[in-house]
Amino acid sequence: MSARICAIGLLLALSVAPSCAQDMLQGVDLAQPAYSQAEISRADIEKAIAARTTGAPLDFSGKSLNGLDLSHLDLSGANFRAARLNRVKLQGAKLDGAILDQAWLIEADLNGASLKGAHAFAAQMQRMKADGADFSQARLAGDLSGASLKGAIFDGADLAADMKNQSMGLMRAVLRMTQLQGARFQHANLMSADLRFAHAAGADFTDANLANADAAGADFTGAQWRDAKTDGLDLDSARIDAAAGDQLSKAQHLDRALRQ
Repeated sequence: MSARICAIGLLLALSVAPSCAQDMLQGVDLAQPAYSQAEISRADIEKAIAARTTGAPLDFSGKSLNGLDLSHLDLSGANFRAARLNRVKLQGAKLDGAILDQAWLIEADLNGASLKGAHAFAAQMQRMKADGADFSQARLAGDLSGASLKGAIFDGADLAADMKNQSMGLMRAVLRMTQLQGARFQHANLMSADLRFAHAAGADFTDANLANADAAGADFTGAQWRDAKTDGLDLDSARIDAAAGDQLSKAQHLDRALRQ
């Protein structure tokens, strides 16, 4: 089966049943060249950056860039739609305003990268490393299961379900079993997001919208909830501070939470 057919099939499956994202990946051969090799080099990308005219975005849509070391490059506004960047190194890179819709970033390294205002819809970012990365004002509706996002910034970011896309299923940020210790979500929209078993100790949800999010089994010890909207937030078996009960009074299954 061609890489294109595999990708389309997987994306359709994720749209219908995003909760099965990890299982769907088992049907894709990530060892095939389209998902494991690069068709251009870092030098090619550096030449494209140097030749870029003012206001003209770089276009890497559909390209295979797997495994490349693109650390510290300025890729602001670049179009990576449906590109494959599995295990790519983007440490400290600048991706502000980049388009990452339907992109593959499995096990990519974005530690310390800047993705302010980036757009990643239906992106595959499982086990991605983005500790300290800045996702302020970004739109993230992809699978970040098992990713490491310690100390990452999501101020004003939109990780909520796409309520206009119900005909194709619930598209939202999946942060299942994600490392979110010390992450900041001030004024972020996490409505109906999947936070099951997330490790979010010390995270800052000040003025964030977590209405109807699923956070069963998550660790929220030491988290900040000032002015957060938590109507319908599912805290079944989640770990919370005993003192946070009043701030979480509108959450669902609060009586089943594990108070520390």
